[in-house]
Amino acid sequence: MLKVGLIGCGFMGSMHANCYNNIANAKVTAVADLRPEKAKELAAISGAEIYTTGKELIEKADVDVIDICLPTYLHAEHAILAMQKVKYVFVEKPVALTKEEGKEMMEAAAKYGANVQVGQVIRFWDEYVELAKMVESGVYGKIVNANFRRLSPVPTWGWDNWLLTIAKSGGAGQDLHVHDIDYVLSIMGKPCKFYTVKNDDNSYVSTLMQYKDAVVSVEGTWNLPTTHPFQATFRVVFEKAVIENADGKFMKYTEAGAEEIKIEKIELAGDAYKGGNVSDLGGYYNELVYFCDKAEKGEKIERATLTDAVESLNFVLDELNFQG
Repeated sequence: MLKVGLIGCGFMGSMHANCYNNIANAKVTAVADLRPEKAKELAAISGAEIYTTGKELIEKADVDVIDICLPTYLHAEHAILAMQKVKYVFVEKPVALTKEEGKEMMEAAAKYGANVQVGQVIRFWDEYVELAKMVESGVYGKIVNANFRRLSPVPTWGWDNWLLTIAKSGGAGQDLHVHDIDYVLSIMGKPCKFYTVKNDDNSYVSTLMQYKDAVVSVEGTWNLPTTHPFQATFRVVFEKAVIENADGKFMKYTEAGAEEIKIEKIELAGDAYKGGNVSDLGGYYNELVYFCDKAEKGEKIERATLTDAVESLNFVLDELNFQG
């Protein structure tokens, strides 16, 4: 049984705590948060010991792995300390706030022999996993063009309003748009060139990515009214089919007709965090199952790696600094 130390008990920490509660070979035995009420709430799920700060947990808790669900500007510092404590560390996305921090984390992982997985959860989301298989197999030919969109209401649920403070989150570009950029890079690699437009507070970003034989557009915003539903969609045009994930349906369109692609979902106990923009534990569960399996077996992390996440962060930062 893996003993998990969970640092950060807000939106994402709550998601992770409920996921671990569904994983047979893992148990959250230590939690940390500056807000006692949040820590107590998550500690009650598994009977975890409570620590006031993440640094205290890293120093004193008896744990096998550490999961960091803190605001982005706190990732690098805590992750590097965690790498000195345990061999398996999970860090929420985006991996860091700056390129320099990403580099420092890479150097620390190499120095301490740590295996680090980053919460680029889209790589583990069922529909996106199926799409990646289609791309890799070439079953429908090459991608001709594609569109990925991520639309969210204003993220008012962050502690101390950190999400809406660019100096702490990087804005929607780094915190939200990075999901789809990371995914596109994972299935298609780096583009030959790209063109980005955004608004001043990074709450809206749109990028065109030019590949040798394809064009991909990636749009993200969290500048919508709180009454607007969260949406994460894609449309991928292959040579022989169109695959679309939108309006709650995962569809395949060919000249022979339209067909809904059915994916069997796992029933999970516990609820997703009610104050955020995601109500499905599925992808988070999948990524943490993978993380725990690798940690238990002492194997190398090969999906959503620290290297992957740093490359995606660097690409997004280049987007945000793009001068057309």
